[in-house]
Amino acid sequence: MPPTMLAARIHRHGGPEVLTLEQVLVPPTGPNDVRIRHSAIGLNFAEVYQRRGEAGPHHETLFPTILGGQGAGVVAEVGANVTGFAVGDPVGYIYAGAYAAESVVPAARVVPLPAGISADIAAAWLLRGMTAEYLLHRLYRVEPGETVLVHAAAGGMGQILSQWANALGARVIGTVGSPAKIPLARASGCDAVIDYAAEDFAARVRDLTGGAGVPVVYDAVGRDVFLPSLDCLRPRGWLVSYGAASGPVGAFDLQLLHRKSLIVTRPTLGSFVATTEDLRASAATFFAAVASGAVKPEIAHRYALADVRQAHEDLESRRTTGASILIP
Repeated sequence: MPPTMLAARIHRHGGPEVLTLEQVLVPPTGPNDVRIRHSAIGLNFAEVYQRRGEAGPHHETLFPTILGGQGAGVVAEVGANVTGFAVGDPVGYIYAGAYAAESVVPAARVVPLPAGISADIAAAWLLRGMTAEYLLHRLYRVEPGETVLVHAAAGGMGQILSQWANALGARVIGTVGSPAKIPLARASGCDAVIDYAAEDFAARVRDLTGGAGVPVVYDAVGRDVFLPSLDCLRPRGWLVSYGAASGPVGAFDLQLLHRKSLIVTRPTLGSFVATTEDLRASAATFFAAVASGAVKPEIAHRYALADVRQAHEDLESRRTTGASILIP
């Protein structure tokens, strides 16, 4: 009888209730693939978008589909053409179909885990770590002495951006959605923290910068903060919209950018790790930041794969802070 595994799948788009736990066939390992037995599975807001049908680019979803985009564990099988990996090697990856006990991934998209990087940390932070790497080092290069604005500074991405930007010598202003999250943002390296639900964060940013504004805003919130964020920028400043937890930004008037020659970008990690070389170089830069102490990744929430609906409900309602993982 063919081997099976537990997986969380959706048969249609919708709320957390569309997630179903099912026994499915373990995919065959192709000649250029690696089969990975998961120790931990990443949990990211991107999967909420995917579940809702809001993920972009907007390709048609083929149902049923296994959600998830990153995991970590050990190599269980190596394809005939694969070199550089052996059974038992600790690895991580970013690839579709992670909400399962095992995953078959092209070897070119697999990252070896160095000593000191656990499967839990890789599953929770690899996507965030490589996202932070390109946001801080390649899309806009943060320089010592600059002041940057990080929205959702108490979230998983907000924490790593704040920590890393701080380690690069930047002054970090963070925003949060409730007073309870202020201490966490401060602990993550924010020099000043603003509760954007309680005060005009754009006015406060201008005050904190002596009216000059910041050169870059990192925005994972989207609709609720997008337009006021433009008022936080100095001339030729960058608004980096890399997430939309409050909803898509939608159309806006380009003339709002004209007065200060502002730049708005909606990047995606895939464009920055499209080659194996870029993928592993980005991961190596992140792992080095962890080893140096510049970034201090922690796991805030652990859920059993069987509790995936609850995990999505908590994530979507913003009851979580920091990074979360699923344990198969």
